[in-house]
Amino acid sequence: MCGIVALFSNLEPISESLLKQSINSLNHRGPDGQGFWISDGNKVALGHTRLSIIDLNHGEQPISNQDETLHIIVNGEFYDYERIQIDLKRRGYKLKTNSDSEIALHLYDEFGTQCLNYLRGEFAFIIWDERNKLLFAARDRFGIKPLYYSYYRNTLYLASEIKALLAAGVPAYWDHEAFWQAESGILAPDRTMFRNIFQVPPGHFLIGSDSGVKLQRYWDFNYPLINDSLSQTTPEDYIEQLRNTLDEAVKIRLRADVPVGCYLSGGLDSSTVLGIAAEHSDEPIQAFTLSFDHEAYNEESFVHETIAKIGANLHIIPIRQSDLAENFADSIWHCEMLCINGNTTAKYLLSRAAQNAGYKVVLTGEGSDEIFGGYVHFRQDMLLYNQQRQDEQIIKSLLEELKLKNQVSAGILLAADNYNPALNTIQRLLGFVPSWMEAYSEGYRRSFPLYSPEFMANFSEKDVYRLFFNQIDIQGQLVNREPVHQSLYLWSKTILPNYLLRMLGDGVEMAHSIEGRLPFLDHKVVELVRNMPVALKIRGITEKYILKEAAKPFITETIYNRQKHPFLAPPSTLKPNEPLQELVQDTLRSEKMSTLPFYNHAAVINLLDQLPKMDESKGSSIDVTLMKMLSAYFLQERFGLASN
Repeated sequence: MCGIVALFSNLEPISESLLKQSINSLNHRGPDGQGFWISDGNKVALGHTRLSIIDLNHGEQPISNQDETLHIIVNGEFYDYERIQIDLKRRGYKLKTNSDSEIALHLYDEFGTQCLNYLRGEFAFIIWDERNKLLFAARDRFGIKPLYYSYYRNTLYLASEIKALLAAGVPAYWDHEAFWQAESGILAPDRTMFRNIFQVPPGHFLIGSDSGVKLQRYWDFNYPLINDSLSQTTPEDYIEQLRNTLDEAVKIRLRADVPVGCYLSGGLDSSTVLGIAAEHSDEPIQAFTLSFDHEAYNEESFVHETIAKIGANLHIIPIRQSDLAENFADSIWHCEMLCINGNTTAKYLLSRAAQNAGYKVVLTGEGSDEIFGGYVHFRQDMLLYNQQRQDEQIIKSLLEELKLKNQVSAGILLAADNYNPALNTIQRLLGFVPSWMEAYSEGYRRSFPLYSPEFMANFSEKDVYRLFFNQIDIQGQLVNREPVHQSLYLWSKTILPNYLLRMLGDGVEMAHSIEGRLPFLDHKVVELVRNMPVALKIRGITEKYILKEAAKPFITETIYNRQKHPFLAPPSTLKPNEPLQELVQDTLRSEKMSTLPFYNHAAVINLLDQLPKMDESKGSSIDVTLMKMLSAYFLQERFGLASN
């Protein structure tokens, strides 16, 4: 992994000093070296900070082709690159390095933008094409690696993080509409909290030229049509296919010129990855896990059982409320988004521990829930909307059981039974409302008293769901698909890239120069699982059924039988006299908090006054709102965000 920066000016020459400032702001992403290239005439510039993982001695970037007409900078990893290197050499290309990054340069030379179909991995990269006078930038299929851009004063800016755009001269303003979308739980895939700063959406590429900027989709999920999802493949065959494909995805992600570790929790996903990785390692793998000072959130016992079965070496990182308080602001600065729980800061500290142990690369379990339907909302959708040939009384009984097992916990809500007219747009478009959207909408409605009258007035007539669905290919990706698949698809267009992959993935990992590799989001794994019958993903109230069966040889009986538990840190409200809740109280009561343009400060203070009177369940639910407000405060403070 690395940090990348590109500038393309239509008029004024690019400032080398601003370019260097931008590169320096990404030093945490690539502490092993820096490089840059500026074109003749100073109209194009590429910058790179390197985290050396492959070809440690010769992988410097930018990399150019033989005649210096193409230049590339890459953040991420391309897997199976040795095979492609051999093929490129057969085609007559002379490679300057043994780095995986260089293959994208020559594949583009050979196939243009179609080169993306040959790339497997987690990546964001930028190529300057001198012959055609265009900038080509692309982001991986799921948004594992970030890529931001802005067009400001006749210059196109691109970078791995927003802070690099600001360092290059792009101004920092709040995007009120994006904040409203985020509060509603459906931030569009191209938006950020910063006005005029956008994301290249997952599975898209960008072309910049003198004619302007164009975005183009190159990949999407393409879930099967309901009538096409009938298959002669047996469940046993699907299990074997999944086991083999996932095994390959893990194996190729162990390829590195530095040691590779694993992040481990007490859940199915990371335990499966570690179990498979151990099969391909001659030495015990180093596993890193978090330990919380609250029994309900601490998974140490499950982790120890997994370690005993696999034979890995375990590093336990204890996390206290004081640790979360001391590092909260820094984690938000690195992630550049609103957070809903202290898990972001906890993951930030996990990555710091991995770095201190001498690691640059870890395998993680992210992405599994998004393809197998791991979250409770997807199980609820399965029971509510996929009822063919199922007894109505059994469905009712299972829904009640699901609700009992998933009472409100740290803001994880099931869809409410009461009608919400704001959801009419979704009902009209889809014929149903995904449970996760209903739950997030209910959470947003509960926050109404905290918003300022001006903020509420600005958006009272707007339809947040219409704005979101205007960017969704409903006919091509949703119509005549299984409801659970539709729900999974929509989640993967907003929550997956904007929160799970940015806040709990790249942001907190690259803060400490850690490259996270995600076998479950290998596109060959995803495309296999995508085509499986939905009944193999969710059976009754059992989530990720087929993954459990495929992973059975690698996991303990306890993990096999354990229900999904979201990765969450203990809410600050559970320990009102400890540092994290003290940080919440002191910050949200402060005069500076009143300068945030979204909140009614008197209402916020009133909420803080009510916390001691709340029971544990209500306090845990409210903690989501507190974390959002606290992260908004530190975004404004750290980035100097202005409102106008």
